[in-house]
Amino acid sequence: MAEVYELQEVEVWDGNMAASHAMRQAQIDVVSAYPITPSTPIVQNYASFLANGYIDGEFIMVESEHAAMSGCVGAAAAGGRVATATSSQGFALMVEVLYQAAGMRLPIVLNVVNRALASPLNVNGDHSDMYLGRDAGWVNLCTYNPQEAYDFNLMAFKIAEDYDVRLPVMVHQDGFICSHTAQSVRPLKDDVAYKFIGDYKPKNAMLDLEKPATYGSQTEEDWHFEHKAQLHNAIMQSMSVIEKVFKEFKALTGREYNVVEQYDLKDAEVVIVALGTTVESARIAVKEARKKGIKAGVLSIRVLRPFPYKKFGEALKKAKAVAFLDRSLPAGTMGMLFNEGVAALYQVDNKPIVSNYIYGLGGRDLTQNHLQEIIKELDADAKADKITHKRQQFIGLRGPKLGYN
Repeated sequence: MAEVYELQEVEVWDGNMAASHAMRQAQIDVVSAYPITPSTPIVQNYASFLANGYIDGEFIMVESEHAAMSGCVGAAAAGGRVATATSSQGFALMVEVLYQAAGMRLPIVLNVVNRALASPLNVNGDHSDMYLGRDAGWVNLCTYNPQEAYDFNLMAFKIAEDYDVRLPVMVHQDGFICSHTAQSVRPLKDDVAYKFIGDYKPKNAMLDLEKPATYGSQTEEDWHFEHKAQLHNAIMQSMSVIEKVFKEFKALTGREYNVVEQYDLKDAEVVIVALGTTVESARIAVKEARKKGIKAGVLSIRVLRPFPYKKFGEALKKAKAVAFLDRSLPAGTMGMLFNEGVAALYQVDNKPIVSNYIYGLGGRDLTQNHLQEIIKELDADAKADKITHKRQQFIGLRGPKLGYN
């Protein structure tokens, strides 16, 4: 297996190109799509691969993102391997059909290139669309750079199509910071990538006349609750398959991914919790903080749904102060990552001081100075054994500093 890793050549791809090549290697039957910035290059690249004869299958250009996911649902129900991509307002238009795909247990892969939601209109990256769709019944995987956008797309097909999962999967990457930033990527050879994913095996395909099935039927109060409970149970139980696929991918490539990623957490007293490209920035900030004698660390997750409550809480069992960084407007509450993380902490004895930082909306930069400011406040909390500032703050905001207790 190590030999396969050594033979991988380096390509210079941005996150969109990395995702589209993974889709090409998966030999998808149908891509149903409607372009939207910053995810457009994913489906554009795929259409180019098809037009130039590199792949078989069907590329369907439809009239909206709602129709794009509807096309995916139909193709998947008919027994095909299916994928697409979207962002922001297009994702919002898809939401109705996302619930249909999940309820019908269709293993569709959706690349979500995360972007702000209007109003006001904004094409830059934040996590508004990620947060909007987190409860739609899909497995949600999180990436930090182009290499991971490639890797997680390959794993997404394998996870979604596993008979013990059979759920649609979203792969998230940050708009522009990841999607349009070129880095070195080590792709697998085409045959190796396809062998890892495996041949697609339909289950209860709608057009299988030998095993007819009904999808999307109306249930009302007599069976609706049971169907939803089964969906929730399938998502919760999918974690074992996700971890198994992560291990198989490590054996094949040498690249290790964990459901909960820990950086300098063994002795960390202050911890930053973040998602996406911010994780790599936070790791740099932690290195600098440790030079100053502050025991800082970073905690991040690869799987937003199902949320890894137990492992997340265990990772913070020694922390004294924790900052949850949310890149989406909470609009009247604490940020989603804060709320999920605090819930996880109730499963362990340690109860650190917790705070919530809203940052980076509409593509606003989160600088190293901002991160050092957060670490400094956490350090003050840890030393005082109490919160020394507003529990929720908007970091990097022009004008008066906003904070709420």
